[in-house]
Amino acid sequence: MRRPLLLTFWVLLLAGCARNSAPKLLSPTAYGVQIVEVSGGKQIAAAGSVLPQPVVVQVNGADGNPVTGALVRFRGEGIAFNPSQGLSDSSGQVTTAVQVGFAAGDYQITAETPKQAGGVISINLRQTSLGYEATLGKAVNDKYCIRCHDPESTPERVSNFDNLSPAPHQFSDGATYNLMKDSDLLNIISHGGVALGKSPQMPAFGKTLKPAEIKAVVSYVRAVADPPYQPSGVKYAK
Repeated sequence: MRRPLLLTFWVLLLAGCARNSAPKLLSPTAYGVQIVEVSGGKQIAAAGSVLPQPVVVQVNGADGNPVTGALVRFRGEGIAFNPSQGLSDSSGQVTTAVQVGFAAGDYQITAETPKQAGGVISINLRQTSLGYEATLGKAVNDKYCIRCHDPESTPERVSNFDNLSPAPHQFSDGATYNLMKDSDLLNIISHGGVALGKSPQMPAFGKTLKPAEIKAVVSYVRAVADPPYQPSGVKYAK
């Protein structure tokens, strides 16, 4: 008789844990008519890791001013949030830390707030999870490429972007890089801009980087492209 009783005990215990793990729905004390991104969209992180910056959204009222006490819920397939919901503060904002999924690719965050008359208002934010090769490419980018291809200077790195003419394309510039073949990107990284009739200020990295590292940079460029890169070839119906 002990085994059935023990089994029943664990079933009830697990059921109770499952109920307790679901967040208790908060009750809004106010409602807005708009939800907007403050910061945190279009970030990249290694697969399964937390995004470098939190995601922050803001709820505004009909007068355009922030709303305090509005409920905001975060959801997204394969994504973890901490917290997954919250009431807006005095600035109308709610902040959450986001862990992307373990599968490489794009993830969509939906932040939504209920309307007083029913229904919800929502906003979608794209985040990118990097696989192993693209993560390696990011490391190569951070060491060699970012000083020219990123216009933003930091205390650790002064950007050379504004000193170059023509200005280099940011690696997220999908409108440019999506039109280029992988072989062209490999060629220009290996042999410099002159290899494709581009700016001679783009140096050759063929003697600096290993072939696998150059290939990883291409993988990184594809991963962070905005709009997202769509590889050519056979398309399968979902």
